[in-house]
Amino acid sequence: MQKGHVELRTIREAREQDLPGVEALLGSFNLAIAGVAQHLPGFLVLEDAGCIVASAGLELYGSAALLRSVAVAEAFRNRGLGEAMVTQLLHRARSKGVRTVYLLTTTAQQYFQRLGFETVPRNAVDPATTASAEFGDACCATAVAMRRSLEGRG
Repeated sequence: MQKGHVELRTIREAREQDLPGVEALLGSFNLAIAGVAQHLPGFLVLEDAGCIVASAGLELYGSAALLRSVAVAEAFRNRGLGEAMVTQLLHRARSKGVRTVYLLTTTAQQYFQRLGFETVPRNAVDPATTASAEFGDACCATAVAMRRSLEGRG
């Protein structure tokens, strides 16, 4: 994968044929792939030269949602791609009546704090959200839970 010319406007909704590329990207970072196929319509991706180089997904659970699978290939980092995808997904969540977005992370706690998420005990996560396959994945067993309220934000 070479550094190509990428514009932020090329972020798009994931399609069924993107699944192998999304799973390969997540696997390269040891991120959970459990549940990705079922929730692929809630994913955003960035493709470069036929390869998925960035992804982020949102699983909706009523007034709560799970932000997951935020990954950007090394060659495409530090361009604001992850933040752009997260921002789009937070807007989508808000428009669908979501009041709180949760996530699990083992390596990006500070990154998500900069995006307005706060660390919370796992038992404080909305029970509907914990039904996600990601919560049951072994790689997430020691992950830190975080949340961001969407209420009162413009």
